[in-house]
Amino acid sequence: MPDMLVKLYGLPNLHEPMEQIERHGIRIRRPSPWEKVILIDWVREHFSPAWSSECEAAFAAIPPSCFMATQKDTLIGFACYDCTRKNFFGPTGVADRARGRGVGLALLLSSLHAMRDNGYAYAIIGGVGPAEYYAKAVGATLIEGSSPGIYDFGLLRREHGT
Repeated sequence: MPDMLVKLYGLPNLHEPMEQIERHGIRIRRPSPWEKVILIDWVREHFSPAWSSECEAAFAAIPPSCFMATQKDTLIGFACYDCTRKNFFGPTGVADRARGRGVGLALLLSSLHAMRDNGYAYAIIGGVGPAEYYAKAVGATLIEGSSPGIYDFGLLRREHGT
């Protein structure tokens, strides 16, 4: 899967997506340190061990370089940045039952706005699946020749004989 590039100085406003999810009682915020294990375990359970490892890296920063979405004190989504590599957005995910309400967009924009506030002019979305979604949501463009990029696990397979 290729990487995509996003101009952070041309991002959509965050206000409308946040208002939309708040109407559903959904809140986006950074996790507190004592929520680290809860978030990492949830990511592992709902997505993958690899993503939980990347999410754990978010807690090396203060504040953590991630956001979480909650509804009635239930975790329903997350988004990380500066975890896989500096200037990379992801991983991110929303629970199946919470999709279609704008949670993913609010998490994406929260993260990209935070990256812009940290001084980045551009962000890389690594190994995207839904390229059309990112193109429409934030004007992301494909980076030619970027697949598999940093996600080439061939080296790990060769080193471990698998």
